[in-house]
Amino acid sequence: MATTAAAALLAGCATINTEEGDPLADLQEAQAYNPDIPAGTGYFAERSDLPFHAPDFTRISEDDYLPAYEQAMMIHKAEIEAIKNNPAAPNFENTIVALEKAGGMLGRINTVFFALTGSNTTDRLDEINTEISPKLTEHYDAITLDPALFARVKAVYDNRAAMTMTVEDAKLLETTYEGMVHAGALLSDAEREQVKAINSQLSTLTTEFSQDARAAMSDQPVIFDSREELAGLSDSDIKSAADLATEKGFDGKYAIALQNTTQQPLLPSMENRDAREKLFMASYHRADGTTDVDTRMLIAKIAKLRADKAALFGEADWASYAMWDRMAEKPKTALDFMEQMVPALAATQRREAAMLTAAIAADGGDYEVKPWDWYRYANRIKAEQFDLDEDAVMEYFVLDKVLEDGVFYMAEKLYGLTFQKRTDLPVYHPDVTTYTVFDRDGSELGIFYFDPFQRPSKRGGAWMSNFVEQSHLYGTKPVIYNVLNIPKAPAGEVQLVSFDWVNTTFHEFGHALHGFFADQRYESLSGTATARDFVEYPSQVHEMWATWPSVLSNYAKHYETGETIPDEMIEKIEAAAKFNQGYDFGEVVEAALLDMKWSALSPAEAAAIDTPEKVDAFERRSLEELGLEIDLVPPRYRSTYFNHIFSSPAGYSAGYYSYLWTEMLDRDSRKWFIENGGLTRENGDHYRATVLSRGGTMDYFQMFQNFAGRAPDVTPMLEARGLVAGDEAADSEVSDGALPSQAVN
Repeated sequence: MATTAAAALLAGCATINTEEGDPLADLQEAQAYNPDIPAGTGYFAERSDLPFHAPDFTRISEDDYLPAYEQAMMIHKAEIEAIKNNPAAPNFENTIVALEKAGGMLGRINTVFFALTGSNTTDRLDEINTEISPKLTEHYDAITLDPALFARVKAVYDNRAAMTMTVEDAKLLETTYEGMVHAGALLSDAEREQVKAINSQLSTLTTEFSQDARAAMSDQPVIFDSREELAGLSDSDIKSAADLATEKGFDGKYAIALQNTTQQPLLPSMENRDAREKLFMASYHRADGTTDVDTRMLIAKIAKLRADKAALFGEADWASYAMWDRMAEKPKTALDFMEQMVPALAATQRREAAMLTAAIAADGGDYEVKPWDWYRYANRIKAEQFDLDEDAVMEYFVLDKVLEDGVFYMAEKLYGLTFQKRTDLPVYHPDVTTYTVFDRDGSELGIFYFDPFQRPSKRGGAWMSNFVEQSHLYGTKPVIYNVLNIPKAPAGEVQLVSFDWVNTTFHEFGHALHGFFADQRYESLSGTATARDFVEYPSQVHEMWATWPSVLSNYAKHYETGETIPDEMIEKIEAAAKFNQGYDFGEVVEAALLDMKWSALSPAEAAAIDTPEKVDAFERRSLEELGLEIDLVPPRYRSTYFNHIFSSPAGYSAGYYSYLWTEMLDRDSRKWFIENGGLTRENGDHYRATVLSRGGTMDYFQMFQNFAGRAPDVTPMLEARGLVAGDEAADSEVSDGALPSQAVN
């Protein structure tokens, strides 16, 4: 480590502040300093010897994790002690870069272990997670809250004006210092101990929440006694339901596994209203004590601990504390941004509900629309108004073609990338496929893992992450995986996917591109290491190419005839996209605002929510205050299974609004692409240069300005959602184009 640091100084990667003393003397002292760092053993001790250092799952067993974790934490502690005890004066290389380098073995374990607990967990992995999570929290807290270590970091930070650094060096110094301050470095000794205790408890509670929420989804399918109850479902869906029931010990019956959102994808096809209600209510009441899984007291404890932690930092609530590094910066900015949409959205919900109730009456029904009816009749109206048959649409989307002839084709035309499927890399599940990604000059860019199918061992949703981060410091290239939850077709049948899953596939690969195009020296600033309310932006903007004509014509082929999807069908899909926004948009806005309500509690307010019933009452009261039609349009996630905000110590808490915030950036960016010629290499290279390659190295408003040549504008988003028409913009209270004032600074 000392030799590397000295060489970097000689090469001019960082300049020692001349006020620190004699640079040559400091360099000689650094060269003489040779701390004793224990060597690691076992698989994780060194980077994998597979291509790109991809993980070798054939060499990793569940019994490896706990011993490896204990050893890696010991080594990491020794590395930190070496930084603290360095006799040389603190400088960028021996303190900030040394911190960046420390903990390599621990990081390698984390990337594999937490990938598996999310996508292919086992009872044993869950047990290890429960045991190791609080230990990891304690370990990292001991580092970020170490006064002696912070003193060295602060010495470098305070001297930054006299130092010569690259832009990225300066950003690393800033984020290292501010991150330690945010963790509690400036608190008193007693307050730091309180923070450590809270963090440990949060780690335990959020891990338990995550496991309980997954169990309430994957371990508790909804059981139906007869095939007649499932009338309207396809033969394939019914067979899958019968197979799952047998697997769960209900021979002769039918089981439908819950998916992660409140609404369930099979509801629109189900003809039996009682069966629809049964499926919906099982989803809605997930983990709220209706069954043997109840996360409500976990929620109460998490909310109280978060509020208490924020108070230690002098903040009014968790949202104020958590949003310190966000693009929006302040809760009020995010709330103002969302609340300006509520009047138009509420009116849309009421108008659409009346339309659906009228459709029910026309169908001979004597009842008003309920959530379990909504999509059945919304889809029917959509089919009538736009002549759009969702099942017929699916016949043009074969999963392999969506990925290879759609997503990959888009990446080739926009960025010059090419892909080669591999069979030589070990994978963590047979459903996973791997590809080498080649850059525009033909050089190897990285490795891509694709894990598309739903299974009980996988948490709900879709996501992207890295097995290996890009870093010029280490000479590493990205190894990235996308995880989806597409219901798997029965063996021997063609794997068709809904257009929603097509969009999600493009979306998650947008995240992957953000990682593949990383061009940073430091891992902690690389690729998707950006603010929570920026990271979803590059992924969302790539959804636009799913319906771009030249891309569609390349991948959207009928699974039987090979016919390209008709232009008129795409026109109908796009025209129908603005329909049903009362629900589609409303459920997301409600979830985002519900998140902010939980995050806005003071310690006293949080302490008063001390029973399961009070958790229910708070959620109900919070949603009613929104002014939206919550009984008709429940939030996308109720609190009891809101993994985004309760399944990790921070996660998307006080941050679920990010999906809306970044949609604003996305829609304005789509406008730019269209105005500048669409799917061209010139446009792709420009977006790569100004956004996708920048990681977390610069101000996000400046990054957007560099791309679009203007500040972001909310109007294209509202127009895309059908909440305001283009010619109404001048008269609309929500479409003057300006963001809330705090966000434009």
